[in-house]
Amino acid sequence: MKLGFKGMLKIAGLFLVSGIFALQANAGMLDDIKKRGEIVVGVKNDVPRFALLDQKTKEIQGFEVDVAKLLAKSILGDEKKIKLVAVNAKTRGPLLDNGSIDAVIATFTITPERKRTYNFSQAYYKDAVGLLVLKEKGYKSIADMKNTTIGVAQAATSKKAIDAAAKKLGVNVKFNEFPDYPSIKAALDAKRVDAFGVDKSILLGYVDDKSEILPDSFEPQEYGIVSPKKDKEFATFIDKFVKDNKAQIDELAKKWGL
Repeated sequence: MKLGFKGMLKIAGLFLVSGIFALQANAGMLDDIKKRGEIVVGVKNDVPRFALLDQKTKEIQGFEVDVAKLLAKSILGDEKKIKLVAVNAKTRGPLLDNGSIDAVIATFTITPERKRTYNFSQAYYKDAVGLLVLKEKGYKSIADMKNTTIGVAQAATSKKAIDAAAKKLGVNVKFNEFPDYPSIKAALDAKRVDAFGVDKSILLGYVDDKSEILPDSFEPQEYGIVSPKKDKEFATFIDKFVKDNKAQIDELAKKWGL
């Protein structure tokens, strides 16, 4: 069948239109963020130095907020083109899954299990799990804490790390899980738990005259910026962002006393 000039133009037009639709369908998160003119990042709001809600200004401030702003500047050229959404260890994954947020910068520890579900950047901060206890208890290490109860956050890696260390020493401990860190600190102060277990840099924000951080360190923790598994290009961009800006990120950590 021979096609005239008009017929060939129609076919070319169809190919052009289908190509445009294909490009739109394959548009990645970076393109979506640029078109939107804003990146939505999940951060915590109850972690002193990392991300804490200022009760006066109602703004979340801290090291990870500054990292999020740096990411916004890297993508959009302006650190103010960002929307922060408060998350915790239990909500950050689901909010990422349903598309409510583009990325998570919220003390999200990199683990092999989590990497099967989400994309993680290389580590932007390294830490280790520790224990905060009341001074009056007289604990010197986890070895002294037989038959005690430790408060941890829901869905956090702290429980696994502390439990493994306790079992190695033959120390029996129980765990109570809480929705957020202030709840654990309140339970510690009320003596409903014997220790508050989480990463040491987080515990620094909860130390007071009546409490102290034990010298024990359990299982090194590395925090990565997390993005949906579906978009490899976005994950690659974020990983390069961390690598290229590591010196500046380290300076931001120092700024916040980390």
